[in-house]
Amino acid sequence: METDEPQRVLPFQLQFDKPVASQIKIAEWNPEKDLLAMVTEDSKILLHRFNWQRLWTISPGRCITSLCWRPDGKALAVGLEDGTVSLHDVENGKLLRSIKSHTVAVVCLNWEEDGQQIGDDIGNISTYEDRTSRFFPPAPRIPRMPGLVPGDTGFMDGSEDSFCELSNSSHQRFNILCSGDKDGSICFSIFGIFPIGKINIHNFSICSPPTEKTITYRLLNASICKVALSKDLCHLIVMCSGELFEDRVEPKKGQMSNRDLLGFHCLLLDTSIFWKRRNELHQVAQQASNIEDLTEVIRASLSVMCKQWSDAMHTFHEKFDSLSTLIIDHGLDSTPQDEFLSLLGGARTSPPVHQFLVNSLGEVGLKRVSKVVCGAGKELQLIVLEHLQPAAEIIGFRMGELRGLSKWRARYRGIGLDETLINNATEKAGILLVQVERFMRVLSSVVQQFSNFFSWLLKSVKILMSEPSDQLLPFSSELVIIFLKFLYDQDPVRRLLELSEVDYNIEIDLETMQRVRELVHFGGFLDSEYLRRTLAKEFQQMESCFKEAFQMPFSTISKKILCEDLLPLFPVASSPKSLSSSIPTSISFYKEASHHQHGLLDYISFRIPDEPFSDTANCVGIARGFMNDLSFVKKGQTSMEAVLLCVPDGYHCVDLSLYKESQIVLLLNETITTSESSGNACMMIVQASDLPFASVSRSSTLNYWNLHELKESVVYLQMENEKVRSIPHPVVAPLAVSASRGVACVFAARKRALVYILEEDEDEISDTE
Repeated sequence: METDEPQRVLPFQLQFDKPVASQIKIAEWNPEKDLLAMVTEDSKILLHRFNWQRLWTISPGRCITSLCWRPDGKALAVGLEDGTVSLHDVENGKLLRSIKSHTVAVVCLNWEEDGQQIGDDIGNISTYEDRTSRFFPPAPRIPRMPGLVPGDTGFMDGSEDSFCELSNSSHQRFNILCSGDKDGSICFSIFGIFPIGKINIHNFSICSPPTEKTITYRLLNASICKVALSKDLCHLIVMCSGELFEDRVEPKKGQMSNRDLLGFHCLLLDTSIFWKRRNELHQVAQQASNIEDLTEVIRASLSVMCKQWSDAMHTFHEKFDSLSTLIIDHGLDSTPQDEFLSLLGGARTSPPVHQFLVNSLGEVGLKRVSKVVCGAGKELQLIVLEHLQPAAEIIGFRMGELRGLSKWRARYRGIGLDETLINNATEKAGILLVQVERFMRVLSSVVQQFSNFFSWLLKSVKILMSEPSDQLLPFSSELVIIFLKFLYDQDPVRRLLELSEVDYNIEIDLETMQRVRELVHFGGFLDSEYLRRTLAKEFQQMESCFKEAFQMPFSTISKKILCEDLLPLFPVASSPKSLSSSIPTSISFYKEASHHQHGLLDYISFRIPDEPFSDTANCVGIARGFMNDLSFVKKGQTSMEAVLLCVPDGYHCVDLSLYKESQIVLLLNETITTSESSGNACMMIVQASDLPFASVSRSSTLNYWNLHELKESVVYLQMENEKVRSIPHPVVAPLAVSASRGVACVFAARKRALVYILEEDEDEISDTE
């Protein structure tokens, strides 16, 4: 704050003050680069450099409710109101992946990576190598629909490698993306792309600290506000609002007992399974996420192929169906096939056929239909060779790798890798390759017969028009007969590609089926009915087996995420749902060697509402040691400490953020007392580790506001005693602070962004604003 001393250092140099087109509601600094991602009130995402140069703007078309960066800063996770979490590339904002793990708005995201190298139980460092690149070229991409402008598919251009980089996680540190929604669900995904667990805080039974009488509690109508995974991945701290009640007495709707607590709570979840089994989870996630990517390639390939072939056949029938009309108009009782066979045999050339070939179709029309049909056939063959078949081959290899891992029961059964399910899925991957091979043979035969049929028709047209036909391609009469009997009004290619409502079974002779069944004894596929299925049906079955196999690790890990502790923070008078988004909170983990096994100490900060805590009005609470407190409570002690900070008179807290080295940054607005005053603001940094923390007693029952006992020892912050910077505008949340870069971005209520450097040399006197 400015004082009467003219040489007083003005903390936090103002780097710039820039206008923003729309008010910002969410902002996060990139952990590795000088980039700031912002979300506007109309749900556009803006990415700016530190010098305020805008790199890109995207609009997902849905309301954005949360934001966070991948730990390496190369991808941005975006939580949406409909429960979707989408990942975007830092370079251009293109969509990399979209996962719908929630059914309601995703209100908070946290992405944390393992800070240690992966080692085994005896301390040896072990690294996981993805061997796929030794045996296969780079994985194929999703094919583009012909005629689409690059980018219309929602995926990245073929020349860009970020999509592959997202999935190619063998070189990444093991990391977990946590997402919480307003209905109390938390989802976990490895690398942000492979779902590995889901819990709901309503389902936890929370025991009170050990006493003579242990009481179990549950949360009701809980809404999550913030989640933070510890850097060792062993614990997750969850801040939420909700009602706490004894498990044995669940209140009726609209009714609360005297012992119930409506308020803000802090949960501690045990996620040590992520740390204990990070090597195994890394390998499974690497293989499974790549398999899912390749499955999408196959799905898109089948879709593109089906569309292209359907369009080609539509063109063919659009032209050739007019022959049936001509036959009826001439009063003949025959079919187009009969008329063409008569023409081929030289028996007669009926008037409808002559009129169709010479007038309706003509040489130009015939060549156009031939080009469309044969061109589509070649396009399909190209998609199979460049996309579908390579994807199926790599899937087969990766499933083989997973099959090998599933046999290591001591290490992989514990995370849900089921050998039987993996074996079944591996077989389905092998069967799909057989089906792809058969499809290529059928497609090649059909295209050849179409080409032969068109060559014969072209020669027939030339003869009928008395034009020379010596230079035309030769044709096979026998193939023309086969075409007219089996292909003219049938479409085996479409049947193999398209999933119809009524399952289409391919007829296989009994001798072939018997030989297939006999092969089972020599190591063949246990499923001997696969030759009766189409390619589309086979892909559907394979995908279903994959989902079943990968659901097992998801279910197994979900059951191993448990609630260890609960700390009621403060009561509230309003609805929990509306409360969770309005209270500024921050959670961070700092390295302190004097504390628990990994030297991590958690700091939890939050603004306390004025009501119903009138005796601690205008206060900010800071608690630390919650993560390590449970072992002490069991011994009848407590390691948890807390302190209440009273905001200076004339100001109220708008937002807060924990900063590096156990500091807390407060964003304060001046309380407007007169209608003429526009109100100013200030930013304050307090060294939290130097505050007089008091031990928090853990009551034998959870329905007690522990922090209430600190009201007698409130620390009153003074402007002249703290590091304070005045801001000549009223400000709004969010406060965006970058611990790695030492900068803070503050948003004024008048649509302005002010960026301050927090780490300046204190011997230099900063320029005034």
